[in-house]
Amino acid sequence: MNGEGVSPSLSSRSPAPARPVAARTRMLLEAPVLATLLRLAAPNVLNLLAIAGLITFDGLFIGRLGPDALAGVSLAFPWVMLAQHTAASGMGGGVSSAIARALGGGRRDRADALASHAFALAVILAAIFSGLMIPGAPLIFHWMGGRGEVLAAALAYANVAFAGVISIFMLNLLGNVVRGTGNMGVPAAVIVGAVLAHVLLSPALIFGWGPFPVLGPAGAGWGLAVSFGVGSLVLVAYLRSSRSLVALAFRGVRVQPELFKEILRVGVPGMINTGITNLSVVVLTGIAGHLGRETAIGYAMGARLEYILIPLAFGFGTAIVAMVGTNWGAKQFERARRIAWIGGATSAVACGTVGAFFAIFPGLWMGLFTGDAEVVRIGVSYLRIVGPIYALYGLGMALYFSSQGLGRVLLPVLANGVRLLASAGGALVALSWFDAGAAGFFIAVAGGFAMYGALTAGALIHTSKSEA
Repeated sequence: MNGEGVSPSLSSRSPAPARPVAARTRMLLEAPVLATLLRLAAPNVLNLLAIAGLITFDGLFIGRLGPDALAGVSLAFPWVMLAQHTAASGMGGGVSSAIARALGGGRRDRADALASHAFALAVILAAIFSGLMIPGAPLIFHWMGGRGEVLAAALAYANVAFAGVISIFMLNLLGNVVRGTGNMGVPAAVIVGAVLAHVLLSPALIFGWGPFPVLGPAGAGWGLAVSFGVGSLVLVAYLRSSRSLVALAFRGVRVQPELFKEILRVGVPGMINTGITNLSVVVLTGIAGHLGRETAIGYAMGARLEYILIPLAFGFGTAIVAMVGTNWGAKQFERARRIAWIGGATSAVACGTVGAFFAIFPGLWMGLFTGDAEVVRIGVSYLRIVGPIYALYGLGMALYFSSQGLGRVLLPVLANGVRLLASAGGALVALSWFDAGAAGFFIAVAGGFAMYGALTAGALIHTSKSEA
């Protein structure tokens, strides 16, 4: 199937002959667990820095156009990031898990077919997203408070970004095809290159440098679509080359609904899980607002640390998916379980270290955002109460990725939903019945994180036993 690809109408080809286990797959099946996990997770740090750079530099460039432009793009940018998160850790997890399990089971022909179906799925998801967001954006942004020049700037950016959102889905889903083989370096390098290209191209298009026209906010959208589009083409070329462990084909591939189902049964719950995680901060910020403006801001600034922990856990998680999935597919159930728990412990230590540091030195974090003494005081209280519990949050997130590798994520997603309900419900009880103030609110949040870690651990134990 090398050098060929996806066409829904063509007949099935005969099964590919058995091929020897590739060295990279053998590494996932046989190499020392912790050393392999750290080796695979290391390139993902580049991904984290790249996405952080994307968020930072876009704000800097647009900010030079004035407050209306910055406010407008700020209305649209969360929706762009929703597409990014959906593709990377939501549906992308389903792709990576399916590829890993196929390779672990020695079915490289199935892995090849899954790669082609992932390509088709990127096109389908992008069409749905664009079809909903382009006509719906004026109403959505107006509901979010966009008026006049602010609304005009939001639509100028969004119309381009949403029309080109296929580049986001394609880059991330194909990147997860490669990650499913245990290769983290290639997708990391491509994503870093795409972000660097975006940082160089966007200001030229926004401000009209050199031969480029002045496009204003739309220039940022073009910069994103073009740079991520080129990155997607690089991944297509890699997956069609002899260097790739799986082959992306465009002809001679029969559409198999069961392969879409294989991806979607992990990817759809993953998308829901991403939504729950983001909704948690929104809901809890709203509850904090009942304690006053300073408490709401203090909580929001303190909780921003969670946006560091989430990508940190994702860095380990993508490696965990490939390792657990490959071993599960190879029916090395005990090794897969061991990888899951070692990965969970590693993520717990990493996230717990960050949480403990800022629990001990909370002023360092809060000082990055504000000098308001009351806001700082409240944020410091939040970090001292919740920071030590971040280890359990890191454990829960890593075990969720382990469940992706197993191909069974429903229980961990439910655990995340219970976390939201427990935190929000506990906070309302603490405020309404016990008049516990900000401290009671923060204890409820910490309790939710602790419950999440415990429930995901229980879910993994139940799932791994029942599936084996």
